[in-house]
Amino acid sequence: MGQLTFAINVTLDGCVDHQEGIADDETHAYFTRLMDECGAMLWGRVTYEMMECFWPKVASGEIEAAPAIKEWAVKLQAKPKYVVSTTRSEFQWNGSHPIEGDLVSGITRLKEASPNGVLLGSGTLATELDRLDLIDEYKFLVHPRIAGHGPTLYQSGLHATRKLELVEAMPLTNGAVAMHYRRM
Repeated sequence: MGQLTFAINVTLDGCVDHQEGIADDETHAYFTRLMDECGAMLWGRVTYEMMECFWPKVASGEIEAAPAIKEWAVKLQAKPKYVVSTTRSEFQWNGSHPIEGDLVSGITRLKEASPNGVLLGSGTLATELDRLDLIDEYKFLVHPRIAGHGPTLYQSGLHATRKLELVEAMPLTNGAVAMHYRRM
């Protein structure tokens, strides 16, 4: 069974607004490596819709982008993508599939079918999956910024404190730090 890894950009004050991080070649190369290591991507509907309206256009060349960003887009286009949604069941973006049935059995089936693991990139969905004890690892790219606003990581809370073991901390030249934790 593959691991479910929650990976996201976060500021020092916990903001996960995608516009607040450093969006440079180094950051995109880091997330491209994470995507290369996993077998599938997993998002909630809101994150999926934000991604589907932009990245296919970058992959096709309709939107020009730097090489690292284009590489991410092309690889994302080819990667299996899974979506948790209660309001949408049809997904047109290449390689997209709904998670069907109840959340626990749907995510468990996905992990079983993805021996290389699943990369989760939605904050709200991560909170729910963490409440259900389904997340195995966390990879936070912590940016040297204080946003002063939300949305924030685990904004709606968890039932109890989640204790984690540090696997690796890797500083990037842009000042961000890639933090890799595993559940204890």
